[in-house]
Amino acid sequence: MALFALPAVAGAAAVEPNQVVVQFEDPETGAAPSAATADPVVLQVDNVREALIELRARDDVAYAVPNLIAHTSAASYTPNDPLLMSLQWNFIGPYGVGAQQAWGNARAAGQSGGKGVTIAVLDTGVAYSNRVPFKRSPDFTSGQFVAGWDFVDGDPYANDLNGHGTHVAGTIAEATNNKIAVAGLAYGAKIMPIRVLDRNGEGNANDIADGIRFAVKKRAKLINLSLEFDSGVRDRDIPELLAAITYARSRGVLVVGASGNEGEQSVSYPANAPGVMSVGATTENGCVADFSNGGYGLDIAAPGGGADSTATGESRCGVRGARRRNIAQETFSGKSVSVFGIPNDYEGTSMAAPHVTAVAALVIATRVIGSNPSPGRLESRLMSTARDFGSRGIDRFYGAGLLNAAAATTK
Repeated sequence: MALFALPAVAGAAAVEPNQVVVQFEDPETGAAPSAATADPVVLQVDNVREALIELRARDDVAYAVPNLIAHTSAASYTPNDPLLMSLQWNFIGPYGVGAQQAWGNARAAGQSGGKGVTIAVLDTGVAYSNRVPFKRSPDFTSGQFVAGWDFVDGDPYANDLNGHGTHVAGTIAEATNNKIAVAGLAYGAKIMPIRVLDRNGEGNANDIADGIRFAVKKRAKLINLSLEFDSGVRDRDIPELLAAITYARSRGVLVVGASGNEGEQSVSYPANAPGVMSVGATTENGCVADFSNGGYGLDIAAPGGGADSTATGESRCGVRGARRRNIAQETFSGKSVSVFGIPNDYEGTSMAAPHVTAVAALVIATRVIGSNPSPGRLESRLMSTARDFGSRGIDRFYGAGLLNAAAATTK
């Protein structure tokens, strides 16, 4: 008869969703194999608790336990931003990216977050400066930015007229441990604001291509594209943009793109282009978001807010009454470009992509795979350390799985 010492859920320990580890008894001896010969099996299940009850009732099972997640012994780090713990589930919640441990890993490596890495944010601009009528977002500092460009108006002032770009930049590198509002995942990194989308959030392929080339020439190491074209756009329609992406890749720059928000099983361009790391969105419940594009070519998933999709068939997804908070960051609280707050309506793969960009910056800053890793090595690191949700391996809903900043920055 099987004996069990572990509870169905090990307290507040982190576990791999929908996985249990089972050791079957030797059919000949009726005993569990020795530690030297043990070969437990990892099973994908719909409901961990129910599966454990069923398995533990069987006479041929030596043990059945949740698949617990360990982490590095380096001390985690929790900055003093007052709204981090209450609002930023995407950083520190059970289905967040493990920010506290990643920050601890960075500190152990002698780094302050993403310090030393320059990230180009191609978007609606960023609230980065005090230039009438614009104001710098209260949770940014002037030292966080390097010179960018406005390709919409054709001048050096990439000020935001929409709020989207400021929100994206905040997720990447909001000032942190300053007792103000929320935190940035790769705080300490430099942001290069590049405006390629207008006040309505629209921009053309040529401006985006020019923005990419500008970023590369100005020595950005990472480029974030929280933007998409309509689902009908194909590679033949945007040759100038594809050429710019190829140029960035050839110069050692990783381009990260949002997979799209139509809930389709095809990744939108430019995320679908060769040379772009495509990012889908997950919810507070660790489920693929119902708006998130997936399918062939999806590389990874990261928090984007919104409601759960039930298409994956996972028991935790789509439960009535489950929380569905969006992504919290400081940006415009209304139509004014000088009034700021933390709106609650920002959801999308646009919000997911900057998490991946930020963790790539942490990987570079901590030097866990070298001081100047190639785009391919960065992609491989992020994908190989992701939490494997959905079907085992790379799948059409989560790609390689949920972004794991803690594991990606662990030596």
